[in-house]
Amino acid sequence: MNTIYPKPRKYLRPTALLLSVLLGVPFFAGCASDTRTTPPPPVDDTRSGAQTYPAPGNQPQARTGNPPQAKKGISTGQKVAILAGAAALYYLYNRHKNKQEQGAQGKYYLSKNGRVYYRDAQNRAHWVTPPPGGIQVPESEAQQYRDFQGYNNQPTGRDLTDLVPSGAQ
Repeated sequence: MNTIYPKPRKYLRPTALLLSVLLGVPFFAGCASDTRTTPPPPVDDTRSGAQTYPAPGNQPQARTGNPPQAKKGISTGQKVAILAGAAALYYLYNRHKNKQEQGAQGKYYLSKNGRVYYRDAQNRAHWVTPPPGGIQVPESEAQQYRDFQGYNNQPTGRDLTDLVPSGAQ
């Protein structure tokens, strides 16, 4: 009796090995440590309706059961200006741009698109929105913001895109 052996396939074993390696690469690449240093994408808190900047100490607060405390910084005889919109954002940016902390009370940055943001502990960017009622600022301090939109609630004026250097866009 004659035994017939099947003809050995020349490329079967290398092809199986190649496919095994190709299927294993994504698994092992996913286990590798992430060495990228790029920060994560920004978080836009304005879409959720949440206020990203707590009202400053000179803003009226909601009444709780506590007795009213004396306001610091602005007396009844001092003239104040209300900064809203771009004027308020620029005011907040100037107050926070040299701070060393992180988060909403830390350092603020001016983006290339003219928006103000801060970074949290995970290095995510959070867009800053001005308080809805504006910010009360002594008139002498607010004079530098009089050309911006929102100074004493005026609808016209400069916005923050005017501050971005032309080479940065």
